[in-house]
Amino acid sequence: MSEMINIIVDGKTYEAKEGSLLIDLLIKEGVKVPYFCYHESLGADGNCRMCMVGIKGQKRPQIACDTLIKKEMEVFSNTPEICKVRTDILELELINHPVDCPICDQAGECSLQEFYMDYGLHSTKVTIQEKVKHAKAVDLGANVMLDQERCVLCARCTRFTDKITGTHELGIVGRGDDAKVTTMPGRPLSNPYAMNVVDLCPVGALTSKDFRFAQRVWFLETTPAICQGCAKGCNIHIDHNKQKYKDDVVYRFRPRRNDAVNGFFICDEGRLSYKELQENRQESATRNGEVIDEDKALQNAIQLIENSKDSISIVIDANLYTEEMEAILLFAKTINARVHSPLAIYEDESFGDDMLKSSKRGANYKSIETLQIDTNEPKTSSLIINFNHPQNFNASSNINFLTHKREHSALTLPIAAYSENAGTLTNEDGITQYSQQAVRKNTPMPKILEWLERLKV
Repeated sequence: MSEMINIIVDGKTYEAKEGSLLIDLLIKEGVKVPYFCYHESLGADGNCRMCMVGIKGQKRPQIACDTLIKKEMEVFSNTPEICKVRTDILELELINHPVDCPICDQAGECSLQEFYMDYGLHSTKVTIQEKVKHAKAVDLGANVMLDQERCVLCARCTRFTDKITGTHELGIVGRGDDAKVTTMPGRPLSNPYAMNVVDLCPVGALTSKDFRFAQRVWFLETTPAICQGCAKGCNIHIDHNKQKYKDDVVYRFRPRRNDAVNGFFICDEGRLSYKELQENRQESATRNGEVIDEDKALQNAIQLIENSKDSISIVIDANLYTEEMEAILLFAKTINARVHSPLAIYEDESFGDDMLKSSKRGANYKSIETLQIDTNEPKTSSLIINFNHPQNFNASSNINFLTHKREHSALTLPIAAYSENAGTLTNEDGITQYSQQAVRKNTPMPKILEWLERLKV
C-alpha cells in the first residue's frame, strides 16, 4: 500500500499518496492548472502539454499529468516562467483555430476560451497568410457533430471509444496540420454512450446535435437531480431556462459525477429522456376525455372512493419518490385499500447492459420491495386508483393520477413530473439519493402529496 506523504505546492503543504499523479492532487485541492487532454476517467495522455509545472531540482518544467508524487517534492504552479510556457503553448493551439467564439455552441463552457482569459490576452507573435482549413459540421453519427477546425487534438474522444465503450469508432488520422479526428470507415459514432464525447471535448469541436443552437449556456439554470430512465440512478444536471413571459423549459440533461453510481457518464437514452418528460403532458382534469373543473373532478374522486369502500385497489408507479409511496400507503389505510405495484412491466432485457443501463426501468423499484408493497396485479376491485403506474387496469371505476396523457375514458387528474418535484430514490444497488426540484411551471401540476391532502374522506 502506498504511503501518505507531504508535498509542498506554491508554499503550502498537502498530504498525498506517494506514487499518485500530481495533477490529481492539484485538481482535488483546487490548485488551478490548465489541461486539455487529461481527464480523471481516461488517465494521462500527455499530448497537450498545458499542465506544465515547475518542480524543485528539475531543470525544465514538467507536465503534472505524467508526474508521480515523491517524498520532499516541491511544486510551483504559477511562477512567471510557468505562465510564459503555458502562454506559448496556447499560442500554438490558436494558430489555426477559427476563433469563432461568438457563434460557437461551446462558448461559456470552453476550456480554450477560459485559458485564453487566464494565460492569453496577448498579441500573437505567429502570423500566417491563411489558416489551415478543415471540415466543419461533420455528422459523426448518433447526435454528435464535429467541427475539425476547433479541435485541439486532445484525443479525449478517441480514448473514450477506446477505453470506456471499446467501440473504437473514432481516431486521429494525418500528421502535422493535416491531423484531424474522424470516424473509422463504415463505422459511424453510434454506441449507446456516444454523446459523452460532447462533455469530454474541452472545446467546441464536438457538439450535441440535439442541443446545438438551442440556448446560450449562461442563460441556463442548473439543478442536481437523478435520472429516472432505469434503476441505476445516474446523477444528472438538469439545465433549464424560464424566459420572460414563458414557461420553465428543460433544454438538456448532463451527467453529474458520482463515483459510487455513474462516474462521469450517462447513457444517451437517459440524456435525451428530458424530451418525453415535457411532451404530451396531462395538464387538466378530464373525465371521458373531456376537460372538467379540477374541484369537480376532486369531488367525483371522493364520491367514487366513498361508494367503493372495502373494494378499492391502489397501484403505484415504481418511479415515484419514496416520500410519495409512503404517503400513499398511509392514505390506503384510511380508505381500507390494497396497494400493489406490478413490477413485470418495468423489466426490459433489451435495454440493460454491463455499464450504466439497467434492465429494470423503475427508478425506485427497490423502495417498492423495501416497503413490502405487493408486486402482483390487483384482483377484481370496484375501484382502482392508479398513481402513474404505466399499466392500465380494468375495474368498475378508475381514478388515474397521471403525468402524461393516455387513451382511456376514466377520471384523470394531473400530477407533477419528477423534474417538477423533489424526493429520494433508492437505486438497484441500495444507494439512496435525493433529487431536487428543477422546473417551476407558471401553472404547476399538483404533486401527489397535495392531492392526498385534498382527498381526505
